[in-house]
Amino acid sequence: MTLKEEKKKKKNRLFFLKRKKKKSSKDETKNKKRNRLFFLKRKKKKSSKDETKKRNRLFFLKRKKKKSSKDEAKKKRKIPTEQKKTSTKRQSKKFWWRRKGKNKANNLSSLVHTMSFRSDSGRHRFAAEEILRIGSDNIAARVFTYRELAAATGSFSSENLLGEGGFGRVYKGQLKVTNEVVAVKQLDRKGLQGNREFLVEVLMLSLLHHPKLVKLLGYCADGNHRILVYEYMPLGSLEQHLLDIKPNAKPLDWHTRMKIAAGAAKGLEYLHEIATPPVIYRDFKASNILLDEEYNPKLSDFGLAKVGPVGDKSHVSTRVMGTYGYCAPEHAITGQLTKMSDVYSFGVVLLELITGRRAIDLNRPKREQHLVHWAEPLIKDKRQFVAMADPLLEGKYPIKGLSQALAIAAMCLQEEANIRPLISDVLTALEHLANPNNDEDDGPQAFSLEMITQHASTSGSEMALHDIGEATEEIFESNSYPEANSFSSREQDLNELDAI
Repeated sequence: MTLKEEKKKKKNRLFFLKRKKKKSSKDETKNKKRNRLFFLKRKKKKSSKDETKKRNRLFFLKRKKKKSSKDEAKKKRKIPTEQKKTSTKRQSKKFWWRRKGKNKANNLSSLVHTMSFRSDSGRHRFAAEEILRIGSDNIAARVFTYRELAAATGSFSSENLLGEGGFGRVYKGQLKVTNEVVAVKQLDRKGLQGNREFLVEVLMLSLLHHPKLVKLLGYCADGNHRILVYEYMPLGSLEQHLLDIKPNAKPLDWHTRMKIAAGAAKGLEYLHEIATPPVIYRDFKASNILLDEEYNPKLSDFGLAKVGPVGDKSHVSTRVMGTYGYCAPEHAITGQLTKMSDVYSFGVVLLELITGRRAIDLNRPKREQHLVHWAEPLIKDKRQFVAMADPLLEGKYPIKGLSQALAIAAMCLQEEANIRPLISDVLTALEHLANPNNDEDDGPQAFSLEMITQHASTSGSEMALHDIGEATEEIFESNSYPEANSFSSREQDLNELDAI
């Protein structure tokens, strides 16, 4: 090997050694960097874990402190051992809507109030959860699936449609298992108010039981579906037989009308004076009074019902709800709701039964569109009583019965709520009118003005008869009625009124 070649070889060797050294130093730097980053990340992770531990520790310390303060407060109360609650009572305290009797009834409005503060999506979920939870413990009504009710109504076909309201539609259905005919009310899934109505109605009808209230058989809360299942009332609503009469249908006779009025008053009496706490119906109207085969009425649609004032309170304040024409003036103006608000609505329906006119009828002349405003001047003149009666009655009514019914309606329609009579007094009077044997009899149970004005006199008012007029006052104070046949013609009625 020559000297030149040796030099070249040595040079190449040095070059490769340098490159190798350079590469190893670069790798070392990279490794150092990588290791440094790794340790930094691990340190950061460790510190975050420490922070979490610290936070959790603080949370548990606070909770412990809170618990100890509660225990101290309990010790201070010094509750006797005999008054200590059992584990079951503690559980019922936690889930207050599971309580039975008065406590459960008192908290009905609280549950609905709680739901009103939920978000839009949360309300549907909340209602479904609470209804299903309540249903398993306290509600006797059956829980239906959507499939069952779809099968019962023929997939909610228009052929089975019975009626349509503000919150949804009502269908006729037949349950496959029992073959029982039922009314199925499907609430509007888009309406949150309908969702509230569902919750209130299920709770109300699970707490209230009376022959004059429609029976809730079951409900469905599958997903967004809100469906109520009631007993079927074959004759439909009072509105269909009084205000929407079919051309060939027979109109209601006088005694049937008074029978319906008395039955509806009995339902209201239960809500106002027997139920604990009292319930304000808030939507008393002809379309919400359903009839069975013998024209016995039952109140339906409790979606707007409200638990009444308890204790010293005379009213509950709420936003104005109900149907225009039936709504009491004090509720419409101030939002104050009392049992007397229902009495006013009852007076409107009684006036509809007497006159055959709607509470609001836009097809009539302007002065006659509002029933109460139209009747107000006429009811003050005894000569106008016969003219106020429904023409479809064809004069077949007892003249004294007409006078008494108009007087009751007038008392119920007083503008001042404290002047209106109690529904129990109205019921006593109407039961007398509904009895055909009392057409000629002024016996000891005959209606008297003193009875119907009892509530007004106890309230210290001297305005009880102000809006009724002298004609009605004379009829009742004299306690004498025309000696006419039970069912007289219009001419005879007018002559007899002139003779009073």
